[in-house]
Amino acid sequence: MSYLLSKYTPPDTQGCVQRITPETANWHFVGFSAYQLQSGQSVVGKGDTNEVCVVVIAGTATVRTDTDSFDKIGDRNSPFEKRDGTYIKPYSVYIPGAMDFTITGDTDCEIGVCKAPDMSLTGENNRLVSRLIPPDEVGAETRGRGRNVRRVHNILPEWEPAQSLLVVEVFTEQGNTSSYPSHKHDQDNLPHESLLEETYYHRLNPAQGFCMQRVYTDDRTLDECMAVHDKDVVMVPKGYHPVATVAGYDNYYLNVMAGPTKIWKFHTQPDHSWINTESYV
Repeated sequence: MSYLLSKYTPPDTQGCVQRITPETANWHFVGFSAYQLQSGQSVVGKGDTNEVCVVVIAGTATVRTDTDSFDKIGDRNSPFEKRDGTYIKPYSVYIPGAMDFTITGDTDCEIGVCKAPDMSLTGENNRLVSRLIPPDEVGAETRGRGRNVRRVHNILPEWEPAQSLLVVEVFTEQGNTSSYPSHKHDQDNLPHESLLEETYYHRLNPAQGFCMQRVYTDDRTLDECMAVHDKDVVMVPKGYHPVATVAGYDNYYLNVMAGPTKIWKFHTQPDHSWINTESYV
């Protein structure tokens, strides 16, 4: 099994099913945990040097910080749920570093906890406050053409207040590709390319399905191809990282990105740059 693939494990006593840290991933910026909380179950987060984005992936939860309480947030029973033919957007909460927080399930719920360094704690940036990110503040867009179409929810894009975190969720229907044409963001070389580590928290519908993800560099010193199942995490320390679905199974993933600058500037692999142009249908 690839060292870039973190397999789903049953919930521990805190409801945690995934925990990625800079130490376990052998990188510097991104942390990600996923929780399956039962109704009434709580998980406590201690404020540290990281800012946090709590994403209510499914169900309803209450998020309390040192300064605020965001009660009974969440508007979908599954990330794949649609309303009027459109994927329902999530509720999320931004929490600055050095602030304790508690997440309590108001129903059985699925929670993503995204982390990255809070630069304000070193005096580099202005301090931010905790805030709710409701669905009407989440931008939605369709990217790609033909069999490369996917739907994107911009939860915490680069133009919204945060120190390091970039958070999006992406829906790719059966038979389509995503994070494609193959692109990378592993060079601190602005304005041409930014350095961003990235995690993919995958969901499949129906849940017994799988998708494929490849992570590779130009020189192929890194070249990993993974069969990814429901609630697995793929870590992308560098290189290109396309996703492909298979017939019968739709794919959702929650992306967390972070690096030395909060800018998403990627480089497309030249061989595949013609995808999404008028030459491709």
